[in-house]
Amino acid sequence: MLFLPGREIVGSRRSRTGGVLDRILTLSEAEVGRQLAATLDSFGPRHRDLATVLDERFALVQHRLSDPGSLSLERRRLAGAYFSQEYACEAAALFNPSMVAHPDQTGLPDGSTRFVMSVRGVGEGHISSIGFRTGTIDAQDAVTFDELGATTASPVRVPTTYSRTVFAHQIAELGGDQGSARFVLDSLPAQFVRTDLDLALSRLREQRLTRVAVVATTEAFERIAACNYAITFPVDSAIHERIIMPGGPTESHGVEDLRLVRFTDADGAVDYRGTYTAFDGSHVVPQLLRTVDFRTFHVSQLGGPAAKDKGMALFPRQVAGRHLALSRWDREDNSLATSDDAVGWDALAMLQTPREAWELIQLGNCGSPIETAAGWLVLTHGVGPMREYGVGAILLDLDDPTRVLGHLSHPLLAPGADERDGYVPNVVYSCGGLVHHDTLVLPYGASDAVIRVALVDLRALLAELLSPPTAA
Repeated sequence: MLFLPGREIVGSRRSRTGGVLDRILTLSEAEVGRQLAATLDSFGPRHRDLATVLDERFALVQHRLSDPGSLSLERRRLAGAYFSQEYACEAAALFNPSMVAHPDQTGLPDGSTRFVMSVRGVGEGHISSIGFRTGTIDAQDAVTFDELGATTASPVRVPTTYSRTVFAHQIAELGGDQGSARFVLDSLPAQFVRTDLDLALSRLREQRLTRVAVVATTEAFERIAACNYAITFPVDSAIHERIIMPGGPTESHGVEDLRLVRFTDADGAVDYRGTYTAFDGSHVVPQLLRTVDFRTFHVSQLGGPAAKDKGMALFPRQVAGRHLALSRWDREDNSLATSDDAVGWDALAMLQTPREAWELIQLGNCGSPIETAAGWLVLTHGVGPMREYGVGAILLDLDDPTRVLGHLSHPLLAPGADERDGYVPNVVYSCGGLVHHDTLVLPYGASDAVIRVALVDLRALLAELLSPPTAA
């Protein structure tokens, strides 16, 4: 990660970054060579391509030098090292996984499934990131995780295609001069690239004498563009090496609780989508992550009254021509949201309110609905006395998910005696499982300290959900 040695201004009114660069320039070439060699020897084995990282770091600060091109390659790289730091993404906590079938199922024994599991890691400063694990589930339901390597991989930004619909939703929610905003939006095609946006904004600036909110409108569009982006990882990196750190203004303090789902569109196209919580230090909003290969990811914002707070979870396909999602826009209840475009989400129905003793504080989901022959299986979470989290379940009608067919009156999973202590105690929580034959494979975080996997007899669970409630 980039390291800036203090952003404060010292007595001379110069930043500390400039002072550090000045001191680097005083080193002799021999000293530079010795220190760079020692740095590469010590840190090189811990990174995929440390020299390239150092070059990238130097590029971020070279504008403070009058003639950076005159420096030797060794001095530039050593300067890059002074403005770099290692960051332990999972040092503080590891929890809240979700699991989907891997896009590559080739070469497996009969009855086995390869999976990708997302994880939430927390490092220094309580910054959350998204990581991944891979593994297999064999015919006997034995879960095996692939061995982790010694290094991680960081992504690079790549050009992306923007959606006018996304921008329209965000502009409407930001308020301000909608006339100027509409002028820009009307200049853009349904799908556009950065040069299209630059041209539309330049046309707006040409009207600054007759429009009073040109600067504010331009800033709003630039912020939205910064929140909608694409990243890609090195082609030779493994999925479990890839770490997604905060990348946009809405995510500056963390990307949290990715709820992955394998999504099949109406035309049969398949991709992987996940809603997650973006946190900027003051506000939380749900955002969308999309990929087809777990190498290149597209980030986009969501809008509408039902795209609020934490815990949105997408259905794995459209139902009756509509996109559906679980939502908890009121912070307490499990509800259903609907969308025509998968961008703007409206409230559709209330599904479940807290009523059992173990869930009286609030409810939420534990990942996307799972389609079964009996209905949509929704894993839930409830919060009870002493802020203890448990995992429950409800069943929704396949054709009309506003109909709740059954619910568990007790937790499916509660913290065990050895799961109560951790970063956040007394919590079991999942962001999504998958069905392997007749078994629900449910990864979960225990007190934000460790990830475990529960295996649930799917037939028995569905039978209990469909059985008549018993008198208390």
